[in-house]
Amino acid sequence: MKKKVLSMTLVLAMSAAALAGCRSTDSGAQASKAETSASTEAAAAATEAAPASTEAASGEGVKKEDLKVGVIYVGDENEGYSAAHMAGIKEMKESLGLSDDQIIAKTNIGEDESCYDAAADLVDNGCQIIFANSFGHGSFMLQAAQDFPDVQFCHATGADAKTAGLSNFHNYFTAVYESRYVSGVVAGLKLNEMLDQGKVTKDKLKIGYVGAYPYAEVVSGFTSFFLGVRSVCPDATMEVKYTNSWADLDLENQTATQLIADGCVLISQHADTTGAPSACEDAGVPCVGYNIDMIPTAPNEALTSASINWGPYYTYAVQSVLDGTQIDTDWCQGYNDGADKITALNDKVVAEGTADKVKEVEDAIKNGTLHVFDTSKFTVGGKSLEDALAAGDLDSSFQSDDAKKAFADSISDGYYHESDVKLNTSAPSFAVIIDGIDSQVK
Repeated sequence: MKKKVLSMTLVLAMSAAALAGCRSTDSGAQASKAETSASTEAAAAATEAAPASTEAASGEGVKKEDLKVGVIYVGDENEGYSAAHMAGIKEMKESLGLSDDQIIAKTNIGEDESCYDAAADLVDNGCQIIFANSFGHGSFMLQAAQDFPDVQFCHATGADAKTAGLSNFHNYFTAVYESRYVSGVVAGLKLNEMLDQGKVTKDKLKIGYVGAYPYAEVVSGFTSFFLGVRSVCPDATMEVKYTNSWADLDLENQTATQLIADGCVLISQHADTTGAPSACEDAGVPCVGYNIDMIPTAPNEALTSASINWGPYYTYAVQSVLDGTQIDTDWCQGYNDGADKITALNDKVVAEGTADKVKEVEDAIKNGTLHVFDTSKFTVGGKSLEDALAAGDLDSSFQSDDAKKAFADSISDGYYHESDVKLNTSAPSFAVIIDGIDSQVK
């Protein structure tokens, strides 16, 4: 999937470079701190320019028997990220009572002109709504939305819908940082068990993290995971290594192996294959996966995986087409709406009491008493996030004063409001490296 992300305009190009948080596969991309946090700059403009997204559409609905749904996948069923989207489409199909021939899927579609061609072909095949699941598909989906105004286009992980001003172009993501936090709690409890059993000493509680790219989504993801770990194991530290690829089985395996050699006693990932868990199984090191259940790959070491349930969005968006109502311009839901989850706990590997603690944490997230990015729970350069921001310590993380203001505006009530569509976008924007994490871009 090493495809070059092409942009239609300079604005889109800047956005893609900075916001390639999920599935952008430009093999030459090396995001700086400024690039990874620039999503907040786009968010600031988006907040002012966002069209109302809750008003009913003026058009009529579609009869269910006449409906056709198009889906553009960057991968296929063998790649965890796309497999999770496929599961969501299946849930939507079953929930709405659609037949197989009403879903037209295109797999392994690159982040290039082939995406536009796929979208145009789906329009020609009568699809009234078309989804694309990769960030790098964004500019091509936007072009298609402009060229086919009577068709709804929904783009996962992007951040341009609010500024596009089109009633038929939409972005969606989930609050996956919530499930990453919960999976971090599972990992932290395992570290405590290993400490109690004498398998590791207090000064060796280091986690390894296989990250794809140094983009905001990955930084947000490993930060929320780490905060979950530290909520139960406060002495833990974490080392992050980037593969600069979303899905490279061998490279992810090699990176996990390197982290283990560096002294990491537990591994997690924001990468799409089973490469890291297979390395952990071979080395006898516990691991937390992403997207899919990794127990079949690492039956003796996989604890759980942070995962997304895309079904609620696909069901909602397609139902909106059936009803003739407007689809939200930018959509994000989480645990409270069934859009985020962790996969099954591996009972023979997780620490005793894990299931009860997971329920406690999930309930706290759902009722709003736990906020993942609670700024009292971490520091940046020894200071609180608010103090570091006020002191100018984070200025190098922002491309402009507007970006800094957008970031600051997302901090209130004692926590950073990640993926809050009222303040920023559904795409993650937290890109600050907090204390305890060694994340070196090499």
